[in-house]
Amino acid sequence: MHAIDTTFLVQVELREAQDHLSARAWLDRTLESDGQIFALAPQVLTEFIHVVTDPRRFAQPLIMEEAMARAQLWWEAKEVRAIYPSSESTALTLQWLRAHRLGRKRLLDTQLAATYSAAGIHRLLTVNADDFAVFGVFSFTSYVIA
Repeated sequence: MHAIDTTFLVQVELREAQDHLSARAWLDRTLESDGQIFALAPQVLTEFIHVVTDPRRFAQPLIMEEAMARAQLWWEAKEVRAIYPSSESTALTLQWLRAHRLGRKRLLDTQLAATYSAAGIHRLLTVNADDFAVFGVFSFTSYVIA
């Protein structure tokens, strides 16, 4: 099972996102070939909505309704397993913040990493592998065509 990071979701859903075609092609191939199940935490959806509606990031951002509709499609997809933060993941978030001396700009990624790790999911779809490598528990799947 692959855990989804916000970057992957943005790249799959937004044509003007860097590496959109690579992300989309990887997703299509994976769904056709092996019936992959994806792990998705709710905080990815809120960050996705925040990012894809931001006119400073994209020339043609999605309107709020469209962003929410796409997020809901992912959340309800039969190929997606919802992964929720837990008491264990919250304790792990705080432990990792201390152990790695992470600051305020690393809060959300640390919580996401802890949420997936506490659920036993250690394969992550992201182009930001460096943000998660510090935790030492993830392998990363490359979907970007060089």
